[in-house]
Amino acid sequence: MDDSALFSSLFSFLAQGGPSIWAIAALSVITLALIFWKVWDLAYMGAWRSRAVSERALALWAQGDSQSAREVLAGRKGLRSRFLREAFEAHENTGFDDAAAEAETTRLAKKDLERTRTGLRPLELISTIAPLLGLLGTVLGMITAFQTLQEAGAKADPAMLAGGIWEALLTTAAGMAVAIPASIAFTGFEAVADRLRHELEDMATRVFLRSRVVDGSRLSVAQAAE
Repeated sequence: MDDSALFSSLFSFLAQGGPSIWAIAALSVITLALIFWKVWDLAYMGAWRSRAVSERALALWAQGDSQSAREVLAGRKGLRSRFLREAFEAHENTGFDDAAAEAETTRLAKKDLERTRTGLRPLELISTIAPLLGLLGTVLGMITAFQTLQEAGAKADPAMLAGGIWEALLTTAAGMAVAIPASIAFTGFEAVADRLRHELEDMATRVFLRSRVVDGSRLSVAQAAE
């Protein structure tokens, strides 16, 4: 099939579906764009990278070798590496007591994790409204089909009704075809975001398992306040 025939078939399909199918077609383009962008964004953040570097840095940190732990993470732009650097800084900030350092680390984790959920709400919305738009198009198409049948009166042709019904059902099929991948993508991306949240929580806990030491002695709340 050449390009002109393909374009003609696509336009015919959209014309038969009515206004709803055009809206669903627009949602399909938005859905694909969101999915591709989110896959790229999560990959850029290192969502699917190995935790080997972070684990090595945490092992050095637990041994008290802060400098080596920082060197392992130096220059790395992944979400885990960036968060660990921030957690190390909060842990060693002499202006914070223990509670304040942990609160600052929690704030930084929330800020870093906010990006992992960017774009998920539109996908969730599309997975909800696409089937509804399809159902709306089907209902409107059925109304038109039965109006045509009524106007035909005794000369009504069953083929006329059948043709109107299958055209009306096109929008339901199209709506579901858009909603299913949008729902799958939303669930998958949300699972990745939840996994990253658990990983950062684990990292923060391991960072603060080490006592906060300043000039060879454990930093106390009173010292931090001075």
